[in-house]
Amino acid sequence: MSVLDRTRNFHVRAVHCDYRATDEEVYAALKRATDPLQHAWDKLRHARRIAIKFNQDKMNGAVVLYEGQRQQLVTDKVVRATLRLLRERTSAEIVVVDVSFYQVYSGAAPNSTTQIKHILNEFGVEYVNGNVGAVRWYDTPGGGLMFRRYPLHAAIAEADAVVSVQKLKSHAFMGVTLCLKNLFGLMPTQPLGRPRFYYHHLVRMPYMLADIGRILNPALNILDGTVCQAGEEWGPGDHPRIGNVLIAGDHVIATDACGAHLMGHDPQADWLTPPFHRDRNALKVAAESGFGAVNLQEIDFVSEVQAPVAEFHAKITDSRETVISWRRTTAEQGLRYAEMRHELERRYAGQYVLLQMGEVKWHDPSGVLTRSRRILAGDHPEQAMFFKYVDPTEAEGEHFEVYERTLKEIQAVV
Repeated sequence: MSVLDRTRNFHVRAVHCDYRATDEEVYAALKRATDPLQHAWDKLRHARRIAIKFNQDKMNGAVVLYEGQRQQLVTDKVVRATLRLLRERTSAEIVVVDVSFYQVYSGAAPNSTTQIKHILNEFGVEYVNGNVGAVRWYDTPGGGLMFRRYPLHAAIAEADAVVSVQKLKSHAFMGVTLCLKNLFGLMPTQPLGRPRFYYHHLVRMPYMLADIGRILNPALNILDGTVCQAGEEWGPGDHPRIGNVLIAGDHVIATDACGAHLMGHDPQADWLTPPFHRDRNALKVAAESGFGAVNLQEIDFVSEVQAPVAEFHAKITDSRETVISWRRTTAEQGLRYAEMRHELERRYAGQYVLLQMGEVKWHDPSGVLTRSRRILAGDHPEQAMFFKYVDPTEAEGEHFEVYERTLKEIQAVV
């Protein structure tokens, strides 16, 4: 067991764990990684209710396997080890919370996409559908970077402690998808929340991820790097990677920074530097605001493995010129919305709009996009479409100054 460096605020441990290891061997490896995390265990031991977000939701028949192990989702062995450790070291009620994309947008039956349901039954752990029931709006500590308020299920937002357990993998939009991005899977959709692509939006997403990280501030963060995926988060099963590593930390940003490092990436890199082809590095955005750290010298990081554990990259889906234009015009249209707000409220109050080149190209009260924005963009595919709920009270409190800063940042780097 490694000794904590108490001169540093964030603690992360990475341990070797062969992807072919038994359940008992995975448990021993995860125990070795988490045992030194005293700050995390102090919070977890005092919790009456612990809410866990596992990266585990997928349509049956679409789960990609590598030698029997889930390639794009947390493996059964890591799920069992996590629940076993929490049962042994805490007396808290444990719930697992998730919002299924496939139930909302593909018509999957409730609970049919919960790939770990059999393990939750083994441990007597309740599964909470985060898109049903007690969804409320919660203030972002410090006022937020992108929005002042977000909708979340009370089971996760009001838990005494949160745990994020994610697969180590690449992401075509965000570069990497680690414990912070895993929390995005908790965002309720319409009508209780916002459409998924409202937040999964150029410019907005890095800042809103930092906000959600602050709201939930997971006590324990675990990255399953046994079997991994490069290139993109889903796909047909290309680019399997064997990382043979488990990573655990007591702060979500520091944990992800160490995870990105072990993937071979610079966690201090930003937009237009691989793997951050599409948008800003959410980890850097969070650290710049004082939440966590991406400089490994500021993290008590001890690892049994060397970087990189495998070759990772983010798939490039569009040209550099197109991405620059999309980010620039997203920011321009965000500011245009602020200028046109009173006119838009008079005409479209209570509806969602897509604003392109100063014109409303689409509007709908449900916010459900039945066609891709690439198609809706029409004759100007290089011009982004700004997605906004028209609320005369602006209750969500969007920070439009982000778009002003974005334009200045673009001018500085291109």
